[in-house]
Amino acid sequence: MKTVLISGASIAGPTLAYWLSEYGFAPTVVERAPAPRDGGYKIDIRGVALDVVERMGLLPKVRALSTDMKAAHFVDAHGKVLATMDAELFGGREDADVEIMRGDLGRLLHEATAGRVEYVFGDSITSLTETDDGVLVTFERGPSRVFDLVVGADGLHSNVRGLAFGDEGRFVRDLGHHISIFTVPNHLNLDRTEMGRAVPGGTALMYATARAADARAMFLFASEGPARDRDDVEGQKTTVAERFADLGWEVPRLLDAMADAPDFYYDSLSQIHMDTWSKGRVALVGDAAYCASPASGQGTSLSLVGAYVLAGELAAAAGDHTVAFAAYERELRPFVTANQDLAEGNLKGMVMKSGFQIRFQMFMLRLLPHLPGSSAMARRITEKIHKAATSVSLKSY
Repeated sequence: MKTVLISGASIAGPTLAYWLSEYGFAPTVVERAPAPRDGGYKIDIRGVALDVVERMGLLPKVRALSTDMKAAHFVDAHGKVLATMDAELFGGREDADVEIMRGDLGRLLHEATAGRVEYVFGDSITSLTETDDGVLVTFERGPSRVFDLVVGADGLHSNVRGLAFGDEGRFVRDLGHHISIFTVPNHLNLDRTEMGRAVPGGTALMYATARAADARAMFLFASEGPARDRDDVEGQKTTVAERFADLGWEVPRLLDAMADAPDFYYDSLSQIHMDTWSKGRVALVGDAAYCASPASGQGTSLSLVGAYVLAGELAAAAGDHTVAFAAYERELRPFVTANQDLAEGNLKGMVMKSGFQIRFQMFMLRLLPHLPGSSAMARRITEKIHKAATSVSLKSY
């Protein structure tokens, strides 16, 4: 019954804890936030990640909490609809894929593990000291403890990665875009609908999902240089407001709502690329190890599948981390690479460089439903994503 400390209680962390507890390990999850994080934006679960959720017995609950989005409309500066897409096609989803709010999935994972996994909220790791038979861990608030293994499941800006592997800058690959997402009042009374305004170098979106009383605003834009300092929230808001000040449509109202948004999020679109995801008794999973960025549409699926494989390989190796960590990387790295490769191609359709590109895309979207073989054309749009999402075969550990 090896003890495993997992840093991060979002998606990868609770999933890893679930499977480790299934295999007889004793996981502890530490999370800086004072409670499970709610809210967030809509995320996709595709391909083999659906199999992971099904094996956890959570797939019916996940489907019941689907965003149930119906359509995406692109508008001009005056709100006139220029083109409309089916929501599934807009999200690159095929029939079995599920879109769910990140907070809803996190809650389901926490509920599935809370009774058998130790959670420590409101605390964070401050140091890791490896010994011959464990890792001595110190915390910001709690007493020091020794664990057999430590896993960082703490996102793009992983604390564990920084402590064990060094400066983040060594592993970050900037995709040249920034993103901001936050909750806004649903003043357009959107119902499972997305509306967007595209201009050269930037896209603004607003959407409301099933069962939601409010809406989400998202701003995505090309940008040179790193994102604003993570602690400079007001500076981040200023950057978004200045970048989208003249976009028209409902953007001024969305920017006004940004000032008091309770869940404002801003960051660069970046990926994590590492030669190895483990060092001694410390390993990484999910965004901490191989963030694909929201532009890939596969971050959640990578977290679910990565956690399943890491736990399974530890079980198969009877807890021998030297064997398990190597097997985890061999099994998963081609899958990670295939899904990270989606991001740059997707970005070209998400943020267009010129007015001509935007006009051409709107024209093609209007034309598509009327073309012979339009279903086959639509299928080709999702084919690359589906291929990457199913590019690994899950073992039964």
